[in-house]
Amino acid sequence: MRPFRFLLPLWLGLAVLAAPAPSSAQVAVGVSIRVAPPPLPVYVQPPIPAPGYLWTPGYWAYGPAGYYWVPGTWVQPPAVGLLWTPGYWGWSNGLYAWHAGYWGPHIGFYGGVNYGFGYFGAGFAGGFWAHGVFNYNRAVANVGGIHVVTYNKTVVVNRVHVSFNGGPHGLRARPTPQEEAFAREAHHGPTPMQAQHEHAAAGNHALLASVNHGRPPIAASRHPGVFEGREVVAARGAHPPGHGGPPPHPQAHPHPGPAGEHHEDHHD
Repeated sequence: MRPFRFLLPLWLGLAVLAAPAPSSAQVAVGVSIRVAPPPLPVYVQPPIPAPGYLWTPGYWAYGPAGYYWVPGTWVQPPAVGLLWTPGYWGWSNGLYAWHAGYWGPHIGFYGGVNYGFGYFGAGFAGGFWAHGVFNYNRAVANVGGIHVVTYNKTVVVNRVHVSFNGGPHGLRARPTPQEEAFAREAHHGPTPMQAQHEHAAAGNHALLASVNHGRPPIAASRHPGVFEGREVVAARGAHPPGHGGPPPHPQAHPHPGPAGEHHEDHHD
């Protein structure tokens, strides 16, 4: 298992404003919390904005006022062929510590956390690169009306909402030898757009867990940093900003996540 490497919360001043450079392990600064993060909210995925974008799932980050939700969003990878390994909270010596996500040629260990939409605890079932083009699994990815290369593969997962690994009531997953090898590959840190997206979430009062009680009104967005309008998706049981009624359902994708729903094949 790769050693703990933690992402410094943006409220402590980390800002990644230049293109990420490859490294053998992600450079980050540690933060440890005594309180476990909330369960993952349930939400639907907004449609992909353009070919080549990859889904980065939402997660709980930590700031001066406690945990806050960073909405899931579609982003462009720093290079063709790279995949996103989500970060996760791990428990060690009585503290919860954040293991930062990274871009690399393979999906590494992300704590066994079921983030949904292809990230069901190990590996990635949402698609793959082939000849410089990303192929999307329509059973879990909302491609909407965008013309992209797709395929259909059924995915059956559990409904576990736990957002952390280890400790009381935490997940018990451990990295496989293959995941440990992937962790030693050259990696890229979050892109500037991902850093700006988290920075915007940190400044949004409605995304605090203490305010939304684990049901963020902005659970996901179609573009990084866009937290209003029709591109915003609310968590189940919450309303998006500016809407008095039930949250609108994104087009062409009936499956909620990341609660580990049963995703079926859909054929034209």
